[in-house]
Formats: sequence, structure tokens, C-alpha cells
Amino acid sequence: MIELCVFDLDGTLVNSLEDLANSTNYALIKNGFKAWEVENYRYFVGDGVLMLIKRALAEKGTEEAEKTVYNDFNEYYDKHYVDCTRPYEGITELLKELREKRVKCAVLSNKPDSFVKIIMEELFPDFEFSWIQGKLEEFPKKPDPAALNFILDKLNAKKESTLYIGDSNVDVFTGKNAGLKTCGVLWGFRGREELEAAGADHVVSEPKEILKLCN
Repeated sequence: MIELCVFDLDGTLVNSLEDLANSTNYALIKNGFKAWEVENYRYFVGDGVLMLIKRALAEKGTEEAEKTVYNDFNEYYDKHYVDCTRPYEGITELLKELREKRVKCAVLSNKPDSFVKIIMEELFPDFEFSWIQGKLEEFPKKPDPAALNFILDKLNAKKESTLYIGDSNVDVFTGKNAGLKTCGVLWGFRGREELEAAGADHVVSEPKEILKLCN
């Protein structure tokens, strides 16, 4: 029986693609680089902001340019992080039902911790998560399992009763590297082929399907 669900954030709990794209495009254009269509960002995100910037620059930027675009992204995103970002349909209901089942919920993201916490506070004000954590300096980014193992330790969670949920191969690899069962979601930024190739134990198309995995 599942006692703890650990969720990725972007592409799993919330659709943040447009705000991430708009913020990156703002920084790119400001510094004389090409902007991208929103759909391109499905494959740019997932490995933290710095890698997002590197991919958006398409290897055309110097290290100095990467740093400048990165800083401009953060300045813009700090004011526009929830212009368009919203929970996916069915997520709020899922979280309520998990709470009723007494299943704990946590969040682990490669997005900077400060952004993760403020987004969760604004978009899920009525739901108390057992743990919320973004990228912190003391932990390598996912798919390294260190941050996830830290959360499991803090919550005294057993690996055999924990499910890691996300929308990309990075999430599947993270869960597997920590020795957890993994669930890939199809409403996010990637797709079934990537999730299955990564070895996801389960792939679901609607949030309510996660409830069945917790029985």
C-alpha cells in the first residue's frame, strides 16, 4: 500500500510551460537571441533553469551570455511565474482524495526552491503538503536521488510504500535511482514513449488513476 506520493511540479502538478517559455523568450530577445515557440519548451525544461537556458541558446551563447540570460530570466520570472500557470485538471481533486486516504504528499522539483515554494503556496493554498523542495545548492539535481532520499528520511517513509510521480524520463530515473516505484503522467510535457523507454512502472492518462495505485 502506498503511504507517500512524491510529485514532480512542472508538467505534473501544474502546467507552467507558457510562463517558462515567455520568461525565457523575454531574456533571449533582450540579449539579441532567437525566441522559440512555446511547444519547443516541452523538451527544454526538466533539468533546471540553467539547462533550460543552455538549450534555448542552442549552443550559440558564450558562458557570459548564458549567465546574463539566466539572470534576466530570473528577474522576469520572479514577476510572472503564475501569469498562466495553473494546476492541471483533476489535480486538486486528486490531492483531496489522497488526503482522505491518509496518503502523504510531497513535492520535489529541479526548479529553484524559492520559486517552487511560492508557486505551491499560491496555487495550492488549501492543501498542506508533508514536504516541498526545489533545487537547493546542497543537493545535485534530479535524476540524482540524493534530494529524494533526504525527503524520505525526513518523513520516515519506507521506499516500498512510496510512489514517485512525474512527466519525464528525468522523473522516472530519479525514482528508480532511489529504489522507488515510479508513475509517469501523460498530461505533462513529454509522452508515453519517453516514459516507457525510461522504465516507468506505471503510466497514467488522468490524475484519478493515481488513486488506484495507492490501494
